[in-house]
Amino acid sequence: MKQEKWLLCPVCGNKTRLKLREDTVLEKFPLFCPKCKQETLINVRQMNMSVIREPDAKTQSR
Repeated sequence: MKQEKWLLCPVCGNKTRLKLREDTVLEKFPLFCPKCKQETLINVRQMNMSVIREPDAKTQSR
């Protein structure tokens, strides 16, 4: 049987409503945490999660 685990929020560390399996692949997935109400973009491959850091918005100066 394939291994499964709960996907944890990268902000607060609590369980989200998603489970991961060994063969789960997510790219640019908007993960929402019901506890801390934060949405984070993540990538998942082989049960390893990485957070996508977006650059802060900068004002354009001309």
